[in-house]
Amino acid sequence: MNVRATVRDHTLGTATILSAVSLALVFAAALRVVPAETLPRAPSTVVDAIPHLNAVISAAAFVTIVAGVRAIRRGDVERHRKLMGAAFGLFATFLVAYLYRVALVGPSEFPGSGLLETIYLAILGIHITLAVVCVPLVFYALLLAWSHPVSAIPETNHRKVGKVAAPLWATSFALGVVVYLLLYAVA
Repeated sequence: MNVRATVRDHTLGTATILSAVSLALVFAAALRVVPAETLPRAPSTVVDAIPHLNAVISAAAFVTIVAGVRAIRRGDVERHRKLMGAAFGLFATFLVAYLYRVALVGPSEFPGSGLLETIYLAILGIHITLAVVCVPLVFYALLLAWSHPVSAIPETNHRKVGKVAAPLWATSFALGVVVYLLLYAVA
């Protein structure tokens, strides 16, 4: 069985399944469906470092997405592919670390109150909404790129979806850094 050909023939279905699984994992971790005591426990210094590491990963992913968009605008397809693949790798690393920490200790509580908390919750809500919306768009665009030869990509929806997915994805990562700063530097 040729996986690439199967994905090419069923890109939307594959993206839908991957999106549903990814989002189910996020919500399962956030709702603490899996009891924390059933997971292997890293030292507390590692668990405590995850938000800081994820902020760096988010900033790097933002830069990588912007560079990937610039590369394709200049016509550098190979650089674009590498950068967007790297952005997805950063996203996957972020997600694994985030899910692990949230499954162990739960979502972070905002330590402030009043107007600052309202601002934090608004930014967090936009960040989460963009992240949820981006998941299927990113999977779809990446699967189209992965399963088609470069010469066939203009015949797909890759460019149309990518024009929506990339700025939303970059904004979600940028807002993730703002959420981090509000949680750990401002409040």
